[in-house]
Amino acid sequence: EACRKSDKTAGTGPTPLSFEVPAGFPQPVYDFSNNPLTREGFELGRKLFYDGRLSKDGNFPCSSCHQQFAAFCTYEHDLSHGFNNQFTNRNAPGLFNLAWKKNFAWDGGIKNLEVQPLAPLTAPNEMAETVDHVVAKLQADTAYQRMFRAAFGDPSVSSQRMLKALSQFMVMMVSANSKYDQVQRGTASFSQAEQMGYDIFKQKCASCHREPLFTDYSYRNTGMAMNPYINDSGRMHITYLPADSLKFMVPSLRNVALTQPYGHDGRFYAIRSVLDHYSDGVVNGPTTDSLVRNGIPLSEYDKYYLLQFLYTLTDSGFVKDPRFSSPQ
Repeated sequence: EACRKSDKTAGTGPTPLSFEVPAGFPQPVYDFSNNPLTREGFELGRKLFYDGRLSKDGNFPCSSCHQQFAAFCTYEHDLSHGFNNQFTNRNAPGLFNLAWKKNFAWDGGIKNLEVQPLAPLTAPNEMAETVDHVVAKLQADTAYQRMFRAAFGDPSVSSQRMLKALSQFMVMMVSANSKYDQVQRGTASFSQAEQMGYDIFKQKCASCHREPLFTDYSYRNTGMAMNPYINDSGRMHITYLPADSLKFMVPSLRNVALTQPYGHDGRFYAIRSVLDHYSDGVVNGPTTDSLVRNGIPLSEYDKYYLLQFLYTLTDSGFVKDPRFSSPQ
């Protein structure tokens, strides 16, 4: 039905929105045929993303934990804040290049971008709402009725439509114009220090943080000791396999200079601390990844040059892009 509507002549249905795959990127895994992108659907998703009414007390829109200036993660907080002064159990990951992700959350427990928002929406320590109550709040708002009609052909509000609109907004968040990307396209060049860092990166980091997305989307135990306050077993929480104990999804390093603190529980407050962990802090356990089992040999020089390279992954246009800013 949605496909038929988007095929209508201009002016009678939603306006199709095209998704551009950046040069050098693989094909996305997101199923656009199941949720065709439209300008109206995107704008509805944007309004929802910034609307506190999706949370119980009105104080926690999606954007409260996913802040644009921090590449849509939570700036300077190890764990995100939620309803009733509670903390979440994990560090909020940045939101970008989601069209290439098959699974979501640090443990990969969510299989589809369109259901991903349900977890924070209904978690008592996050947005603490029920889907039915959110739908009722939106249905009572005539502005939302107009926007749902524009996006979907009639004004009825449903959880499925709400999630489809949020997905249309989030899937358009593509970050692919950092200095690194400009160098790859031949429109900029690395400084000598950045190039040296890139060479070290390719030798010591790229097997997990694979270009151009800077992750291989695998789950690995990188030798971080269990946090005794949270007791988060990672992927094992989903699969119940002891072999998955303390494994977490490899995060993308894009915009890494903006997304501190680092790690699934935000235990590292600086990139330098992460590099120190890999050179000197890896804890060997039964599931520690073989690539880091005895640490990664990094000299002080290596760390300095790696930092120079990692700074080139900041996409300043993305974090200032008005398309993704609050509509208010």
